[in-house]
Amino acid sequence: MSARDRSVIEMVDAAVRHKQVMLAYQPVVPAQNVDHVAFYEGLVRILDETGRIIPAREFIDAIETTETGRIVDCLALEKGMLTLAEHSDLRLSINMSARSIGYPRWMQALERGMRRDPTVAERLILEITESSAMVVPELVTGFMEKLQHKGVSFALDNFGAGYTSFRYLKQFYFDILKIDGQFIRGIARDPDNQVLTSALATIAKQFDMFTVAESVERAEDAAYLQAIGIDCLQGYFYGAPSVRPAWLVRDDRRVRA
Repeated sequence: MSARDRSVIEMVDAAVRHKQVMLAYQPVVPAQNVDHVAFYEGLVRILDETGRIIPAREFIDAIETTETGRIVDCLALEKGMLTLAEHSDLRLSINMSARSIGYPRWMQALERGMRRDPTVAERLILEITESSAMVVPELVTGFMEKLQHKGVSFALDNFGAGYTSFRYLKQFYFDILKIDGQFIRGIARDPDNQVLTSALATIAKQFDMFTVAESVERAEDAAYLQAIGIDCLQGYFYGAPSVRPAWLVRDDRRVRA
């Protein structure tokens, strides 16, 4: 496992050096109006030496605590802020580790992006994984409070997958709670997942948080989630992450015309 992690880190290091880092965009749709998009999530991708696109799930755990992980967070944020500046009607979420809060380049990218376009802050959602938020909870709460005053929203990602202390959950004031996909896949036929997801949704409602169900892949699961009042749905049933989303293709066609 150690050798595998070293290989992964070397691959990501090479991608960073050659600027082979990009965002893939996945739609998040309102559960009661699925023909519209509430916002997009910008998911980081890298290219390996063969040009193959590598999704974050294949490398993010290996680099989470490393300098490479901080740089990847910086690149994702820089690309996300630029995308928001170029598309004034877009709302976008960007993933980050809580470890990047004190990283100078990351903070500079955030502040520079908000100075460049005053509307960016209110269209930016920062997604922090449950596991990384628990590493430095006091730092996260202070960071969130400062940026929420400027209009930035925060999502607690992969909720239910980690070990959130409910004492901290009460203090965090996340705007959005994203329920981990392990509770969503097959939920229409899984009584255990139905109970767990309902409980997580109740927690979100109590703390006035918007709910997003991740990994929605089937019509029957989407229908069940709509019926129990989940606010938004995200997953392959509504669209796979794409480095060339429809709105970007339309812009390119407009420029060429």
